[in-house]
Amino acid sequence: MIAGVSVEVGSEAVVVSGHAPLRVLSSAVHLGGFAEARAVVNLHVNKNDPCTDPAGMIGAFARRAGVPAPWVGLLTGAHTERAVQAQESGGGFHALAVVTVGLSNPVAAGRSPVATWVASTINTIVVVDADPAPGALVNAVITATEVKGLALREAGLLADDGRAASGTSTDAVVIAATGRGPVARFGGPASEMGWVVARAVRVALERSIADWQERHR
Repeated sequence: MIAGVSVEVGSEAVVVSGHAPLRVLSSAVHLGGFAEARAVVNLHVNKNDPCTDPAGMIGAFARRAGVPAPWVGLLTGAHTERAVQAQESGGGFHALAVVTVGLSNPVAAGRSPVATWVASTINTIVVVDADPAPGALVNAVITATEVKGLALREAGLLADDGRAASGTSTDAVVIAATGRGPVARFGGPASEMGWVVARAVRVALERSIADWQERHR
């Protein structure tokens, strides 16, 4: 585990918290983009919930659960209590990945038509114990997404048209950094930071995808 970072997994949500503020880049539905946050909340929602007020839903849970503010917020129809964690270290860098997986609405990006919103998704949260440049955080988002696409292809997941799926229609990714430790200019697979991010995400996703497929045979 990364010092000063905690992970709480339950049926209501997954919460990743930092004792100090984290630098975050994400596609989160609440506080997405570049942000400073004390926590990342991945909130479970009912598959039939229209989710018309994501910030309100996430905020209500966070306040009830005593999550330190500010928080970056995600929504998922996947079972958050089945979240999978994985860690990797190398070259002075350490990465922690926490993923939740729901695969009921697979798509092939660039080939599938615009999809109706469905509350089943792959949410990937990564914390790096490092001091990355903004471009390195963008690189790391790309790296984690490439790993996801490869893991799904190797697992044989197909979109409705029979093509290899690249993800679901509502996936989200969060890269958070502690801001301490080694400086990183890059976060792609050729960099030390990108390598540990890729390894941690790959292990967590492979386990979580296999768990979903086993339960939906």
